[in-house]
Amino acid sequence: MSSDKKIEQNEIYKMRHTAEHVLHTAMENVFGKKNIVRAMGPATETGFYFDFDSPKSFKVSENDFPKIEKEMQKMIDADLLMEQVIVSVPVAKSLFAGNEYKLDWIDGIEKAGEEVSLYLTGKKADVEADKKFLSDKAKGKKFGADDLKSDVDLCRGQIKAFKLLSVAGAYWHGDENEKMLTRIYGTAFKSSKELRQYLFQIEEAKKRDHKKLGEKLDLFFLSSVAPGMPFWQAKGMVLRNILFERWKKIQEKYGYKEVMGPNMLSVDVFKQSGHWDHYKDDMFFAQGKGDREFAIRPMDCPGEIMIYKHKPRSYKDLPIKYSEIGTVTRNEKSGELNGLFRVSQMTQDDAHFFMMESQIKETIKEVVQIAEEIYAPFDFEYKVYLSTRPDDFLGDVKSWDNAEKILKEVMEELKLPVLIKEKDGAFYGPKLDYEVKDSLGRTWQCATIQLDFFMPKKFDLEYTGKDGQKHCPVMCHRAIMGSIERFIGILIEHYAGAFPVWLAPVQAVVLPIADRHADYAKKVTQELKKTGVRVELDSRNETLNSKIREAQGQKIPYMIVVGDREQESKQLNVRFRDKKQQESMKVEKFIAEIEKENEVLG
Repeated sequence: MSSDKKIEQNEIYKMRHTAEHVLHTAMENVFGKKNIVRAMGPATETGFYFDFDSPKSFKVSENDFPKIEKEMQKMIDADLLMEQVIVSVPVAKSLFAGNEYKLDWIDGIEKAGEEVSLYLTGKKADVEADKKFLSDKAKGKKFGADDLKSDVDLCRGQIKAFKLLSVAGAYWHGDENEKMLTRIYGTAFKSSKELRQYLFQIEEAKKRDHKKLGEKLDLFFLSSVAPGMPFWQAKGMVLRNILFERWKKIQEKYGYKEVMGPNMLSVDVFKQSGHWDHYKDDMFFAQGKGDREFAIRPMDCPGEIMIYKHKPRSYKDLPIKYSEIGTVTRNEKSGELNGLFRVSQMTQDDAHFFMMESQIKETIKEVVQIAEEIYAPFDFEYKVYLSTRPDDFLGDVKSWDNAEKILKEVMEELKLPVLIKEKDGAFYGPKLDYEVKDSLGRTWQCATIQLDFFMPKKFDLEYTGKDGQKHCPVMCHRAIMGSIERFIGILIEHYAGAFPVWLAPVQAVVLPIADRHADYAKKVTQELKKTGVRVELDSRNETLNSKIREAQGQKIPYMIVVGDREQESKQLNVRFRDKKQQESMKVEKFIAEIEKENEVLG
C-alpha cells in the first residue's frame, strides 16, 4: 500500500473512530446515562460499531436512529474539541470506576505494560480545564468521570457524512460465555457522495443476498440439524459440478494427478503437522476402539503428505502435483457462521505439490497462470498480496526469509505489483493471496498459494537427488476457488443469481402455449437434451405470462415459447433473459448458440 493510501485510510479510521465516540455520547444525551453502560466499539474497514450494556427494561431499535442521528449531528455542528491525553492505569480506573467493561479493557492495557490513551471532548475551555484537573488531582485523590466538565472515553478526524445502519446482539469479547450486549453499526465517509454510494451498495447487496437467492433458485438451504453445513439441491449440484469439472480439465492440462485422502485421521498426524496447536479447538473428534482418538480433517494437506510418503521418490519424479476435491469440517462457533461465506463443512479445490528448491519459481508461476485461467470467465478484477511471517510461525526464520524472497521475486518477474500483507502468512509458510473484486466493488479473498519448508521436515519427507543422497522437498499448498461454498456465494451475489449461460443450472425452459402444443414442446426438449443443453419443460396448466414470470424469477437465460406458428414452421420463439426482444430460429441455430456459450467449459 502506498504512503498516500495509508494516510487516507488512517484518516478514514480516525473519522470513524470519532463517529463511534459521538454515537455513544449522543445516546447518553438522548436516553440518559443510566440506560447506557459503555463497553467498546472500534472503527472497521466499512464503518464502526458501538457495544453497550443496559437495564433489561431498556431497548433500542432502528426506529430510534433518526433521533440519535439528530443528536449526533448537533454535536458535530457544535465543532467540539477532541483531544488526546495519556494517563496512568490508576487514573483511568478511577475515571471508569463502576464500568466493568472499561475496567476489563484497562486491565488488558495494564498487562501489556502500556499507558492509557483517553479522549476528552467538549468546549475548548472545558477540555483545557479537565487536562489541568487530571494532572493536578490525579495523584492519590479519588475522583471520577463526573468530576470532569468534558466527555471522556477510551477512544479521534472531523466527521463529514455518517449513517447508522443496524442494531444487533453481540457477546462481550465475542465469547458466548460472556454477557450479551447491544451493538449498533454505523458508517462514516469523507463526503456525502461516498456515503450515498455505500448505502446504494448495501441496498443492492440486500437484493443479491446469496442466502435468499439460494433458496429462491433452489440451489441450497441451511438447517439447524446441521449448522453451517449446506444442503445442496439438484440445481446447486449442477452449479458445483460445472465449476469442478472445468477445474479438473485445467488441472489435467498442467499435469496434476487427482487423489483423495481419508476424511478422518489419527490426532497424532495433526500434532505432527503443527495443526493441533492452531486448530484443535475448531476440530471434531471421534473415539476409535481402544484408546485411539481420531479427528475429522479440518484441512487436506496431511492426507496428501501421507500419499507422497507412501513410497520412495526420486528427483526425476519431481515436481509431483496432487489435486483433490477435498471436504473438510471445522467446529465453528454458531455466531461466526454466515450462509455460504462462513460454513462448518466446505469442499476445496485443493492441490499440493512437492518439488526441489530449484523448481519453486517455475512451478509457482504456473499456478499463477492456472489462477488466471480459472478466474477469466468471471470478469473479476483481482490483486495479489504477499502475506508474510506471522507472530505464531513455526520453523526457522532463515527458511521463512528465503521463502518470502522467492515469492517476492516471482511477483516481480511476473510484473505483479508487490503488495504486502504483514504477518498474514500461514503458520508454516508465506503465501500469495488473491483478493477478487465483485460487481459491487466488494473484495473477497479467494486463491491462496502457500510455500512450505516446514511440514516436509516435520514428516521426514525425502527424495533421492542426482547425487544419490537423500534431500527434503519443498511443499506448496494451493487453492484457486478456495471453498466452493464461499465461491458460489460470491458468484450468486456477483451475478445477482443471473448466471452466465455456460454456468446457469438451467439454460433454457420450453413453454408450450396450450395443451395442443405439448407434444412438440416435449420433442424440442428431448432434442435439446441430447446435445447437452440443460433444459426443462414447463407443461403446467398455467397461462403463458405466468410461466414466463416464473422463468424470469428463476433467472433462466432463455425462454422457448412454442405455439401454433412454431409447431407448423418447426421453429422456436426464443425470449432472452437480458433482452426484451424475441427471436424466431431453428432448433439447430439455438443449439449452436448454446454451444458457443459453453466454449468456456473447454
